[in-house]
This record gives sequence, C-alpha cells and structure tokens, in this order.
Amino acid sequence: MEEFVRLLDERLDYIRHEIVGDTVYIYVESNREEPVCPYCGTPSTRKHSVYERSFQDLPIMGKKTKIILENRKMFCVNPDCPHTTFAETFDFLPPKGKKSRRLLDKIVDISLNVSSLAAAELLKDGIADVGKSTICNLLKKRYTPAAKGNGDKGMRR
Repeated sequence: MEEFVRLLDERLDYIRHEIVGDTVYIYVESNREEPVCPYCGTPSTRKHSVYERSFQDLPIMGKKTKIILENRKMFCVNPDCPHTTFAETFDFLPPKGKKSRRLLDKIVDISLNVSSLAAAELLKDGIADVGKSTICNLLKKRYTPAAKGNGDKGMRR
C-alpha cells in the first residue's frame, strides 16, 4: 500500500488502511521536515496543531478510495508575513478540496461523453461519490466560453 501512497506524493508516509464495504480508507501523514508557508514562502518547523483532512482519490482494485491525511498547521516564522499560521498544502489537492486533482480529471473525462446525471451514476459504481451538480460545476470551471474578440468560436480549456 505504501507504493500507492508514494504515487500520490513522495512526501507522504503510509500509516494504515482498512476496507469497509466498497471503500478503501488509507491513513497517511506528511514527512516534510519544513513545510513552506503558502503566503510568504518561508519554511517552518514550528507546529501549531494537527487535524484530519479527508478526500477521495482514484479507485484501487474496483473500490472507492478515501484518504485521511494528518494535516499539520504550522506557525509562520516570518515576522513580515501577514499570516501567523498556515496549513500544509499539497500539489495533488486543491485548497479545501474533497477530491484529488487526478480524480477531478477522471470525473471530467467521463462527464464529457455523457449527461451529468448519467456520469454521476457511472462514477458511483466503484469510482467516487459525486453528484450531478458537482459534475456541472466542474465542467463550468474547466470549460468557459471563449473570450470576446479573440476569434475563437467554441469552448476553450
């Protein structure tokens, strides 16, 4: 299981996993020595607290996958930074996201070929729990009308 976690991010350590029904729950934690403040770019070793953050990821062996991340909140040591604390951020997960970026890409890929209602039904069968409104919102964010005056007639990515 550790190899699956490393594919998501090299800076995550596998703790344990459990399978409940049609879902695999994977518990992980960050192994970064000095998380970097996303506001000012200063590394910090001063831990404020730890909290659990969960999100959905691509399925494993036909089972939905939910990852529970022990996320650290850190003190920013830069006196000029407007923020005194920050939470660790990860490239594979949007801020406040409940689905990994690669799962979001998969949802969009499936949704481009069928209606949002049909896509939601397809995805619920072993891929991810997602509703039709979430699918519509994802498509709206990714595919917006072309800007006026640039000569494009269709949608752009």
